[in-house]
Amino acid sequence: MVCSAVPLLLLAMTLPIVGSPVAPGSQPGPSQAGGESGQQLDQESGAGELVLVLVHVRLDFSHETWLAALSRTLTLPPASASSSPRTLTGLSLTTECKVKPDGLTYCACLSGYQWNASVCSHHHPCQQPHNHRPCGCLVFSPPDAGYCQLLPPVPGTLRLNSWLQAPGNTLNLTLVTSRETTNLNWFLWHTRNPRPILLQPGTHVSLSSSQGQPVLSIFNISHKWEGEYMCCFEAQGFRWELYQIVRVPLQATDVTRLPDQLSISCATSPGFQLSCCIPPTLLGYLASWSPGEGSKASLFNVPGDRCLVLAVQHCPTADTIYTCDLQSPGLAPLRVPISVTIIQDGDTTCPEDSSAAAWNVTKAGHVAQAPCPVNRMGMVKRTCGSDGVWGPIHSNCTDSGLLALLQRVQLLWAGQGWPDEEVPQSLAQLLEQTVLVSSPSDLLALLDTMTFLAKVVADTRIQLNHSALEALLKTTDKVLDMDTNSLWTPAQVEKPSASSNFLLAVETLARSLCPQDHPFSFSLPNVQLQTQLLRPTFPDDYRVSFPTQPPLQAQIPRYSLAPLATSNSSVTITSLLLRKLDNLLPSHYGQGLEDALYVTPGLVFTISIMANGQAFSKGEVIMDFGDRDSTVHCVFWDHHLFQGNGGWSDVGCQVQAANASTTTQCTCRHLTTFSILMSRHPVPENPTLELLSRVGLGASILALLVCLGVYRLVWRVLVRNKLAYLHHTALLNIVLCLLAADTCFLGALLLPPGPRSSLCLAATFLCHFLYLATFFWMLAQALMLAHQLLFVFHQLSKCRALSLMVVLGYLCPMVFAGLALGLYLPQGQYLREGKCWLDGKGGALYMFVGPVLVIVGLNGLVLAMAILKLLRPSLSEGPQVEKRQALLGVIKALLILTPIFGLTWGLGLATLLEELSIVPHYIFTILNTSQGVFILLFGCLLDKKVQQALLKRFGRAQPPNSTISLATNETHVLEHSKERPEDVSYEERLT
Repeated sequence: MVCSAVPLLLLAMTLPIVGSPVAPGSQPGPSQAGGESGQQLDQESGAGELVLVLVHVRLDFSHETWLAALSRTLTLPPASASSSPRTLTGLSLTTECKVKPDGLTYCACLSGYQWNASVCSHHHPCQQPHNHRPCGCLVFSPPDAGYCQLLPPVPGTLRLNSWLQAPGNTLNLTLVTSRETTNLNWFLWHTRNPRPILLQPGTHVSLSSSQGQPVLSIFNISHKWEGEYMCCFEAQGFRWELYQIVRVPLQATDVTRLPDQLSISCATSPGFQLSCCIPPTLLGYLASWSPGEGSKASLFNVPGDRCLVLAVQHCPTADTIYTCDLQSPGLAPLRVPISVTIIQDGDTTCPEDSSAAAWNVTKAGHVAQAPCPVNRMGMVKRTCGSDGVWGPIHSNCTDSGLLALLQRVQLLWAGQGWPDEEVPQSLAQLLEQTVLVSSPSDLLALLDTMTFLAKVVADTRIQLNHSALEALLKTTDKVLDMDTNSLWTPAQVEKPSASSNFLLAVETLARSLCPQDHPFSFSLPNVQLQTQLLRPTFPDDYRVSFPTQPPLQAQIPRYSLAPLATSNSSVTITSLLLRKLDNLLPSHYGQGLEDALYVTPGLVFTISIMANGQAFSKGEVIMDFGDRDSTVHCVFWDHHLFQGNGGWSDVGCQVQAANASTTTQCTCRHLTTFSILMSRHPVPENPTLELLSRVGLGASILALLVCLGVYRLVWRVLVRNKLAYLHHTALLNIVLCLLAADTCFLGALLLPPGPRSSLCLAATFLCHFLYLATFFWMLAQALMLAHQLLFVFHQLSKCRALSLMVVLGYLCPMVFAGLALGLYLPQGQYLREGKCWLDGKGGALYMFVGPVLVIVGLNGLVLAMAILKLLRPSLSEGPQVEKRQALLGVIKALLILTPIFGLTWGLGLATLLEELSIVPHYIFTILNTSQGVFILLFGCLLDKKVQQALLKRFGRAQPPNSTISLATNETHVLEHSKERPEDVSYEERLT
């Protein structure tokens, strides 16, 4: 019986045939049910013999009659006149097909049968389950059809290390099979989820193999991993599913208490309520309260939880601990306590208050709690101070939608879900939920969601389409516009790394655009993005510009991109500009930047390169931030500084003057997030200081040349004894080193600055070495004087003293200069930005300043020692005339030894301080650039011996004088010491 409104049934059956043999080539006629055979019966057998054949039959039945029709014995009519009828003695249905109004045939397998895996791969399923499940129903287009096949025995089993997993342990689920398996996937089906969740490698999930058997491992398991585990695989041509239920007991942290402590006055509140809530679980828990006398417990459900509420009708007379007991068969009871403090007469309390929530009377020192508003999760807390004054309100209430999305993304990172599908969906949902951000907790939930999405993208290396990237950029723009005082500041107090993590997340997600969507440009008030796909034949340089004020331009030289140029390379460059974010990042400064206050230009610039799915960060980038009216430092944001909270660093970055403009360029040897730091109190370029410096250096050079000429004329007369020889030898080396250093420093001003200028590098090294040599010879001069003053009867030999002075004067400065070059040049911290001198932001300058300050300090001590030696005998014993002469000698010694010992360099400390006054800079510049003039004047021309030698050489003799010569080491015996010729006076030792 056929009904036109009823779909057709396509059956495939295994038939035992009863009847006479069928002649070859005979065709069967229509069946009694109106069907027709789909195959020719061509087996030959004897009369009455039972033959098993496979027949494809199409039968048309109505809903009311098809079961009854199949219960009858079906007899097929003879295929020809000579053949006898054949009877079906058994019928096994394998496939049920229905023709839908759209003309497609939906064929479902009956129990014990399934579509072959190869058939499944060529047809769509009737519904949309995940692609790895067994194939039970397929959609065919006319005239295609087919039939399900008989399933063989299940080719494997699942073995679980324990049916009950203790929280924190590792779950190991093994597929035990002797068959070869393909397309194996693991799923977890939570009771509250509509479909199973794919398990992939993550922070909690590991897919491995043990002795050839696939193993699923779940680390640090909790109730969030409880459910039915499914192993889907292909074997023997079919798709298979194996199931295993895993139960995980609850922990105390899984139980929500409201409140977790309570302070109450029985006079104002004779009764109160306590509740404990648990999430859905496969383990059955019986909940009860103790003590329960005089109370009433009731059970009710809230979204996502099941709660047991205890209504205490009579307030206890003393402090009581109520316990929520959770018992599951075979498990130790889980007890969750809630402490209730009773306020007694005389206790200090905070009064009832209704601001922001209903705050009951609370005992001093306790914390009052209140539930969050509707659609928000968390707790509102307020501390009652010891003096009975309410403290500030602390709320961690978070929008339930934001919190649910955060938890879902956390599980995605842990290993639950489909990253390809869920990351774009989550970015779209995040954009919609930005309007829900109304508290610091909401902002932190949103930022954490972005952080975990970035981690998922980085770990799984998935790529985003332009729609997902647009959602990210729109969300970022809105987040940067959020109020700083009410949202960002308290959020960063709670989590100092919030803004740094946000920057890293945006940077990671923005560079994950799939190659086919390049080039891509997007612009919003706070976010600007430009991407480009580089072909195997790269352009000369990569250039990008943004219409900021002043304009921001960036360039990556071709030689930095050359290592990526391969025939099959897919190289993308992403340039991202973020406004306002620099003001949200914490004011943390790395080494060399700590001791100053800076402002940023209101933007950060991120540039990144992806090569074949991997980040490339070793390229060089040249950035032009425009003309800035202050001292500029090129910096990048280092996420690892300050215990992971991030900070600005200038490692690998430097400032150099642009060739064709007045702007300043930043050059960095890595790719990340950049900006510039500008001093809050900049010292502007002072042309007067520069002029004084150059004039002073020129005068010093001329004075030192004159000094050398004088020594050339009178050297033999000056060095007639050991002490005079050592003194003038040290002074001569000071003159030579200072002359060479000043000449080199003045010449370096004419050289082009920059890390690639070998002349600039050589000039910096020579200046460093020669100036240090000058100071070490000054130290040798001072130590020689100290030795004469302290060890009167133990003098060093001339050869030994000279050897020690040479080692101290040249070897020590060479060690310091070499260490500075070797340590700081590879780090990009050797040369100062825009000048041929040591970098003042790193440690290179300290390799000069440190030794100089130590030498100046030691020389100052020797000078003080000499002054005391001059003053002590004369001021205590001699008459007034001798005292006056001694004081004049001290003043003369100060004038002579201060420039020779380099003590004026101690004023450099004043210039290192962050002061607005320019006076220390002028004093320092005048005194130290004119050091050569002072040495000529006080160390040479005012020396009595030099004067006598010059007068003698030019024919003007001077009568002998008993005056002390402070500039030489020759011995002039005073009148009062002629009786002790072997004892040299203090005045003479000073010189």
